Amino acid sequence: MKSPLPVRNGVGATRLHLPESGWDTVLDYVMHRFGHVDPDGLLRRFDDGEVVGIDGSPIRRETPLREHEFLWYYREAPREEPIPFTESIVHQDEHLLAVDKPHFLPTTPGGRFVQESALVRLRNRLGIDHLIPMHRLDRATAGILLFSTNSATRGLYQTLFERREIRKEYECVSALDAPAAGADQLRAAHGFPLVYRNRMTKVKGQLRAIVEAGEPNAESWIDVLGTGVSAGSHAGAAVGHFRLKPHSGKTHQLRVHMAALGLGILNDAFYPRLWDKAPDDYARPLQLLARGIEFRDPVTGAEVRFDSRLQLSERPADAPRV
Repeated sequence: MKSPLPVRNGVGATRLHLPESGWDTVLDYVMHRFGHVDPDGLLRRFDDGEVVGIDGSPIRRETPLREHEFLWYYREAPREEPIPFTESIVHQDEHLLAVDKPHFLPTTPGGRFVQESALVRLRNRLGIDHLIPMHRLDRATAGILLFSTNSATRGLYQTLFERREIRKEYECVSALDAPAAGADQLRAAHGFPLVYRNRMTKVKGQLRAIVEAGEPNAESWIDVLGTGVSAGSHAGAAVGHFRLKPHSGKTHQLRVHMAALGLGILNDAFYPRLWDKAPDDYARPLQLLARGIEFRDPVTGAEVRFDSRLQLSERPADAPRV
């Protein structure tokens, strides 16, 4: 259902479904739902014509509930602290935008992040109000992120994701027991390259994914690229550098799989154990990077690959640039 309100400051209007009865006016119901948050602000928005129906006409204080099934309004933007990293454009054409998303930047608005999200930043920066992400990266994960720039061809690319015809490649850095084992020793100990499978679910509102018994629904191919000593904030620590290819797309999948192997990703606040909540430490980003994404373009028929230009800060000091 198309919003009657345009995108404003990179953010679309919010739609609310109204009940058929139970309150006399639309305002009565809205105050029941949200009046505890900002009653004066809600009244102001009704008086200023910022709450509208499906045809874009303003809904007033006295509008009967039964006259509308939906309403649209703009959420009040929270005060946001700027995230001190900038997304960079890797590729842009009439159908797709590929960007390098930095660590700590969410893909889409949510919670305390609205303007400080990749989607809203890019809409404002490029002036493309209909920009839509084709997939998501965790806020903690950096790397290649694809957006649709053309609503007419968006469905063709969405189908690729639905059919799992998109091939993704990641890198991560994990701590090793000192002294650092060589790559060959690590391969022998774990059987790299390997395919790890388990069953995972992610419940909305819970921070961590749940691993449960049953038929596997999450699968990752994992290999070791090399070992050595960290060149970043963990300088001197023994680390392993890994390549990962998820064959499914469960939330936190790679983080869970590496932790299950006893190779939890450096600076992971969720796995294998949940850290106490604390402000973001920009000096210690999660060492997980969406290195590349490839597919056969459904419009041109050509094989396409986009690669990240970022590098993980904790990779071994002598590791070559990937």
